[in-house]
Amino acid sequence: MSQPDFELQASIQNLYIYPVKSCAGVELKEVILTDTGLEFDRAWMVVDETGEFVTQRELPRMCLIQPTMKLYEIVLRAPGMLALHIALDAVEQPCRVSVWGQECAAYDMGDVAAQWFTDFLAQDLPAGQRAMKLRLARFDPEHRRLSNKKWTKELDALNQFSDGYPILVASQASLDGLNARLAAQGHSPVTMQRFRPNIVLSGVDAHDEDRVKALHISADSTVELALVKPCPRCPMPNVDPLTAIPSPEVGDTLQGYRQDARVDGAVTFGMNAAIRSGLEQVLRVGQAVGANYDF
Repeated sequence: MSQPDFELQASIQNLYIYPVKSCAGVELKEVILTDTGLEFDRAWMVVDETGEFVTQRELPRMCLIQPTMKLYEIVLRAPGMLALHIALDAVEQPCRVSVWGQECAAYDMGDVAAQWFTDFLAQDLPAGQRAMKLRLARFDPEHRRLSNKKWTKELDALNQFSDGYPILVASQASLDGLNARLAAQGHSPVTMQRFRPNIVLSGVDAHDEDRVKALHISADSTVELALVKPCPRCPMPNVDPLTAIPSPEVGDTLQGYRQDARVDGAVTFGMNAAIRSGLEQVLRVGQAVGANYDF
């Protein structure tokens, strides 16, 4: 099927990765599609002393940690902290970590990284917990962590430390619709950073991403992403990514119009995707995207 034959015509407006789970994202002009999603997406994760993952849900200041991707390293910066440099190919001790009840093989990134995260994030903890130590873990690429087959069906969708699926897709029109509702209530607009998508589409109507089964992206050869599950939303979109201060208006507004029967009435924004074809292709801002509606 040639691109003009699709009912929905869109393009890639933005590409984002989130190298350290729950920290700020990195906007890219192009990125390689790997078997676990976009390259380096959720490759690292902060864990507590037991190996259990931590996120902005408990530690909202994580959104203030800003990664920068360099040729051979990731550089992490946060207010009041010296920059933390981590080589992209560096690992230290093998370890086991847990994310959403799934135990994963990983590598501990050492005491310097552990102290850096502990020093910055301890301010979020209640006084009685500020002695808790945090550590940084790197996903073991030999480990196979699969998405829920209830949703991916025949596809074996691999993840690193994402919440459950390799790629999250949203559209600019969906954000514009939310901001119009916020404005009508006297609230300020919010940015897409609140929703942490990997791919943002332009040229479609609000929530068209909910109404198609697959996206066909015109890379060097066609990339096909199966849109497998609406993305239920926790309180994280209520956290202002510039201040780490939460307030309820985003979640409250979504509650009024985004309850989705496919996930038992949960409030959703964006669609989780699995990769059907196109591994090792380069996704670029501006690439054409086609899809057919599935009402």
